[in-house]
Amino acid sequence: MACIDIDALTQYENDARNGRPDALYNLGLAYSTGQGVSVDYVAAHKWFNLAAMRGSELAKSWRAQISSEMSAGQIAEAQRLAREFMGFFKTAV
Repeated sequence: MACIDIDALTQYENDARNGRPDALYNLGLAYSTGQGVSVDYVAAHKWFNLAAMRGSELAKSWRAQISSEMSAGQIAEAQRLAREFMGFFKTAV
């Protein structure tokens, strides 16, 4: 697995605002593995969920894997955050 540096994270964040599934997936990967950021399963689930909704099969698999390590409350929070970010897509398009 390649190491994700701060420059790559910045680019993924910019691309995520444009709804790019690969960027959304890579942000999920960063937060789920702690590459360039602290491990945060809520954030990882959010990004994987958004990538999965945009067709990423890998994101679906990772989302399912980390869900098994999360509480129902954490999953609900991740879903809420994903919905908020989807609202950004609507206003940015």
